Amino acid sequence: MRPSRGVPLLAALLTSLTVLGPAGPAGAREAPPGAVGHCARLDRIDVPGAERQEPACLADLTTAGLAGTPYTDLADQAGLSARGTISPSGVPGVQIDGYFPDDSRLNATHGWAHDAQFVIRLPDRWNGGLVVTGAPGTRRQYATDTIISDQVLAQGFAYAATDKGNTGPHFFTDGRAPGDAVAEWNRRVTELTRAAKKAVRQRYGTAPHRTYMTGISNGGYLTRWQLENRPELYDGGVDWEGVLWTTHGPNLLTSLPVAVARQFGTATDEDLLRAGFAPGSRFLWPYHERAYWGLTQKVFRAEFDPSYDPKCPGATAGSTVEQILAPCASDASYDYAARPAPVRRAVARVALTGRIGKPLITLHGDLDTLLPIATDSDVYARMVDGRGRGALHRFYTVQDGTHTDGLYDSFPDRLRPILPCYRSAFTALTHWAEEGDVPPADRVIARPASGDVVNSCALKG
Repeated sequence: MRPSRGVPLLAALLTSLTVLGPAGPAGAREAPPGAVGHCARLDRIDVPGAERQEPACLADLTTAGLAGTPYTDLADQAGLSARGTISPSGVPGVQIDGYFPDDSRLNATHGWAHDAQFVIRLPDRWNGGLVVTGAPGTRRQYATDTIISDQVLAQGFAYAATDKGNTGPHFFTDGRAPGDAVAEWNRRVTELTRAAKKAVRQRYGTAPHRTYMTGISNGGYLTRWQLENRPELYDGGVDWEGVLWTTHGPNLLTSLPVAVARQFGTATDEDLLRAGFAPGSRFLWPYHERAYWGLTQKVFRAEFDPSYDPKCPGATAGSTVEQILAPCASDASYDYAARPAPVRRAVARVALTGRIGKPLITLHGDLDTLLPIATDSDVYARMVDGRGRGALHRFYTVQDGTHTDGLYDSFPDRLRPILPCYRSAFTALTHWAEEGDVPPADRVIARPASGDVVNSCALKG
């Protein structure tokens, strides 16, 4: 693995601990007067419920146009896409940055030191739709600009993203009771969806005809939860390797302890395979051991089970990158099933059921080494079927896909990016919801023997 591409998470963690860019959005380049309709009705937009909002008229709402301004954050997108990814540009319109009332202060973007930050983008040429997402991992509201916002804006959709109400490796410190921080994620997505719909009406004079929920990783979990619990707000969703939370397992706290134990020499490679990690993913284990496993286990265990080891991680996940990524030795013997009932009650507050109420497409890489497909999307697909909702669900396994597309650049002969398959899946979802064109049946999307795997992916064989 080339060192220059081996630490995408480290860059994201570093930026989560610092204030990025100028003091606020007003410092970025403003667009000159454009064609008729450019930024029309800007003065009528008032995002309902927002404590702060700063609208701007911009010549290009895509990452290409916003790079180097406070209207996006390239560092927080680190590792989510492969080099060579082709993204559209040249989408003029309105961007509103702001935040909803919140008492936590983990998000330092724009120097606001205020959580529940959001971004809403309203292109001049609107197709009548709205796309909503929540940040993956512990990232912030601009994290999915390249992998989601650019494409949907170019297609004419309005776009809205939230930081989920708490960010960074210390997110578990938000809230008073176990599970509060993650429960807030769901509430913040619902809040933004309702507010964004009204902002759309203010800008275009009519409410969106279609609204889609989507996201990657934790954003995929949010997509599942919204379609299970707030289906009336959406017309469908695309879940890109969503995190699975179930009350009695499997969940992160049942799959990751064995990975931590291996790091401390108390578990073997065979133990990881028995825990659901894919045999073909062994080459990815060293990276995930350094960058993901220990950190993810300790912060989510601190979120749902803080009494297990109050001293690790303690009040914070650490003050340096080395400390933040370091695992807790106690997690090597963590046994979720043996923990007291209040732990499972905390997880139950955010658990998934599979009872989706609108069409959902799930994509997951078979070499995902943070969320093994065998203990995540394979299980969720069975949950959906068990609830009698299989007709609303399509599940595509992406051969040689892993959790973050940035790793493709280190292993181009062993991996393929999931982003082009995600883009194809989103198009399939819109055809499903709007035209009744049912997508292909559940299948494995095989890696083609040739061609541009970074920018193309066919759902059909």
